[in-house]
Amino acid sequence: MRYAAVGANVGSVAARIATRQIFGLDPDRDKEAAALAAALGGLKGPIMKVAQLLATIPEALPAEYAAELGQLQSHAPPMGWSFVRRRMAAELGPDWELKFASFEHEAAASASLGQVHRATSHDGRALAAKLQYPDMQSAVEADLAQLGVLFSIHRRLRPAIETSEMLKEIAARLREELDYELEAKHTRLYGTIFEDDPLIRVPEVLPELSTRRLLTMTWLEGRRLLDYTDRPLEERNKIARAMFRAWWFPFSQYGVIHGDPHLGNYSIFEDESGRAAGINLLDYGCMRTFAPRFIQGVIDLYQGLLHNDRALIVQAYETWGFTGLSHELIDILNIWANFIYGPMLEDRVRTIADRVSPGMYGRREAFKVHQGLQEKGPVKVPREFVFMDRAAIGLGGVFLHLNAELNYYRLFNDTIAGADFTEVAGRQHAAFTQAGVPLPEG
Repeated sequence: MRYAAVGANVGSVAARIATRQIFGLDPDRDKEAAALAAALGGLKGPIMKVAQLLATIPEALPAEYAAELGQLQSHAPPMGWSFVRRRMAAELGPDWELKFASFEHEAAASASLGQVHRATSHDGRALAAKLQYPDMQSAVEADLAQLGVLFSIHRRLRPAIETSEMLKEIAARLREELDYELEAKHTRLYGTIFEDDPLIRVPEVLPELSTRRLLTMTWLEGRRLLDYTDRPLEERNKIARAMFRAWWFPFSQYGVIHGDPHLGNYSIFEDESGRAAGINLLDYGCMRTFAPRFIQGVIDLYQGLLHNDRALIVQAYETWGFTGLSHELIDILNIWANFIYGPMLEDRVRTIADRVSPGMYGRREAFKVHQGLQEKGPVKVPREFVFMDRAAIGLGGVFLHLNAELNYYRLFNDTIAGADFTEVAGRQHAAFTQAGVPLPEG
């Protein structure tokens, strides 16, 4: 009933906008955006994550819609204990409690698809048991249907970006998030990648206490990242370096990214003196894998921008699957590319925003892209860019909170060293096969 009611509300907003468009009227977008956000606000969680994602991508939605939808909350109220017991019995059997030394009744955290309970193993290890809410598959499918309505509204508003591939990508990643067995494989993959890294810790999965809808891992002790924003610069820089490596190293060397780098997916562990020593990298549900050719395109575009090599820039866009790009469209895309790569194009110590106020970070560039694509577009964005762009913006947002001062140029060039196409393909095949992660197409 919840989805039927929300669907009717979304349909009502869509109908009003469509009517105004048919008769050539200029819709009052602020009101319609607020109405749409209110309609979608009745959903439990998955679409909230999507809405916040779309709010970070220039021209994915009209600015009025992005602003409203970006404010939606993605947290749901936790399940009560009686409900949890039934869900756990469904996953591990009626004697499930005997498989733990202890299991806390109250959820330690709740999010859009499930909640986490603290527990203890019989060998004394602290555990995190991530339990999916019931019937989330139908919830996700219903939310994706509403997202289809949202994109249909967008198509009526003379869009600057053609969004068909974006819808496919978001649907594929959301459906993957329901599969905790796949998340366990991604967790093992990252555990292998960072096995000997002192700055980055990855939880260990307990397969005997995990299913497709339950994921039990070791609990990594740590404090919230926001607790460190007023720490000395040395500590903030150390956290930022760890986060930079945690994102860019798996991408450039193995072709995989952590696609949802928001603050809740990190915690900080400390050394004996109480100073920040590194990061706990949490939650491997929203992942994106890439073929080696895509990684080569990312590096080619960087080198093209760094050396003002127009031919290499064009080659990079074509490698990614952009088609029909005029010189004008390439110049427009380069505005956003220079923003994303900007901190890594200058061989000097700087903050991520570099004297731009956090509230204005990226806004000038997004406005220029909006104007340019409205005039010269639309452009069809390859689906790989949806979470790549989202993750890059999310990572930049974390650096803004830390106000770190680093030489991002050297960090990036050190990270991509050895990211040769053939070497990446070999590493990817070996690591993915060992972890059981499907190899990307292409």
